Amino acid sequence: MTALAVVATVGLIVDDRVLVGAPIWFKPLKFAVSFVAYGLTLAWMLSRRPARGRAGRWAAHTVVVAGTVEMAIITGQAIRGRRSHFNIETPLDRGLFVVMGLTIVVLWAATLVIALLLLRARLGDRATTWAIRLGLLIALAGLLLGGLMLAPTPQQQAAGPLATAIGAHSVGVPDGGPAMPLTGWNTTGGDLRIPHFVGMHALQALPLFLYGIEALAGRFARLRHERVRLRLVVVAAGFLTALLALVTWQALRGQALIHPDGATLGALGAIGAATAIGAYAALRRPADARPQDDPAAESATPATELTA
Repeated sequence: MTALAVVATVGLIVDDRVLVGAPIWFKPLKFAVSFVAYGLTLAWMLSRRPARGRAGRWAAHTVVVAGTVEMAIITGQAIRGRRSHFNIETPLDRGLFVVMGLTIVVLWAATLVIALLLLRARLGDRATTWAIRLGLLIALAGLLLGGLMLAPTPQQQAAGPLATAIGAHSVGVPDGGPAMPLTGWNTTGGDLRIPHFVGMHALQALPLFLYGIEALAGRFARLRHERVRLRLVVVAAGFLTALLALVTWQALRGQALIHPDGATLGALGAIGAATAIGAYAALRRPADARPQDDPAAESATPATELTA
């Protein structure tokens, strides 16, 4: 996928074709980079299991095969100058789109197997274990929300058998309109790629959040307690889950991410307030903290007491 990202970047430079309002190599580049992050994260998570087994290995191989097939179709359609997603204009386009749908189902099922395996394993301390578990569960929800894009639009329903596409990224407006830089998300209507993105990248966000907490533990003694770190991970997971629900609701109402209405802003404010309260509560020092919860406290314990 890294090599494909390089190829797609070159394609952006030398190929000036545009498809549905975006450079034709933009989608292969985005998907390749996303698969790089996805593959590296799953590999790291699986490597933390104390006992390796066939189920984890086969699930990982299944993710690799499914991702490779998906990217082969996306890239091949880009070379042909055709849409890869939602395209049913010709029998070949329809067949490729069906295969893509099947590969995503297989990839989701393999990721679910990995999640179930990691739910049963101890992957480090409790904060690390739950950062991985909760990140996987939210990512599975984000992947599943991608299925909302398959619903036919009113225009497609009106066209009936003559429709050349089924499903869309955008809600309330056609695909290919004004878009945000880098992400390509619609700026005039709802975009179902946003909840898909937020959910999937919880996979990386929660472990990175925990690494940030651990990096700050040298300066803030409170963060050295395992219970505090675990609580903060749970609060962060709650925030990501609520944010996922919010951006899904916003997109389904046909509202652009950068043009929220009062209801969306009110919900975002409530999420922010709940997260702040949760973080404040999480940072309280556990009343029953043991010396092993705090390396600094352990190092300060007298040698005679340790001996006893």
